[in-house]
Amino acid sequence: MKDLNELFEHQLKDLFSAESQLIKALPKMAKKAHDEKLKKAFESHLEETKEHKSRLEVICKELNISPNGETCKAMKGLIEEVEDFLKEDATEEVRDAGLIADAQRVEHYEISGYGTVVRYAKELGHNEIAKKLQKTLDEEYDADNKLDKMAEGRLNKKAK
Repeated sequence: MKDLNELFEHQLKDLFSAESQLIKALPKMAKKAHDEKLKKAFESHLEETKEHKSRLEVICKELNISPNGETCKAMKGLIEEVEDFLKEDATEEVRDAGLIADAQRVEHYEISGYGTVVRYAKELGHNEIAKKLQKTLDEEYDADNKLDKMAEGRLNKKAK
């Protein structure tokens, strides 16, 4: 990579891969969730994640790049952790609390990634693209906050 533009493209492709992997993982997480609100949160975030992927496709088209070609190893590892956790012999309440923890790790990774590409887009003068990426970043923060409220409000207490 020779410049910020190439790094920006690389980061967009990495996020596209991350969103693609998450689209496959979220239905499994929803299926394993016991709490109905948590199940619905995962299902809702699945739809939002599909929008994030679509938004990245539009951005890549605007930049005349293919979103494919990268594998987000970090997301792959985070999803492997979820899958390993789901194999554990845990009560339904503990599984729900653990699913929230794993989902928040994913959200924090995405928040970091989207925060970075928003800054890069602005630095490169892609102000409209930065706005689209900021919308996704805001949605990732919202998802993380919803998970926080579920965990702190009742699910961690149930697991206790």
